[in-house]
Amino acid sequence: MDKSLLLGPFILFCCFRVVPGFLREKHNIAQTVSDDDNAYTEIIQCRMCHLQFSGEKCSRGRGRCMATLQEACMVGNIFKRDGSLWLTFMGCLKNCANVENIKWSAYLVSFRCCRGYDLCNEGL
Repeated sequence: MDKSLLLGPFILFCCFRVVPGFLREKHNIAQTVSDDDNAYTEIIQCRMCHLQFSGEKCSRGRGRCMATLQEACMVGNIFKRDGSLWLTFMGCLKNCANVENIKWSAYLVSFRCCRGYDLCNEGL
């Protein structure tokens, strides 16, 4: 498999920005922890998988990550031109934005973001 094909989606992350606080929900069930300055930061846990092919289990980077206030849980899907799912990846992402069917070479890429509760990206 060509490594450049797998690096492309991560380069796409840099192209999208979201307004701060856009993903925050009023009735957030996120954890609250305090740091040394007595300021509060809401963090949530996200499912993480760097590489999961369609119909298979996560093959690389399986685990959890902690999304800070500036981050969100994310799921990225790469579809073939015929619309069939080829690859999925998930984790924490700063400045995440929901996008659908961005053309990338011979593929279409979609991102979904959430911040509502722990592991919210499992069902996206």
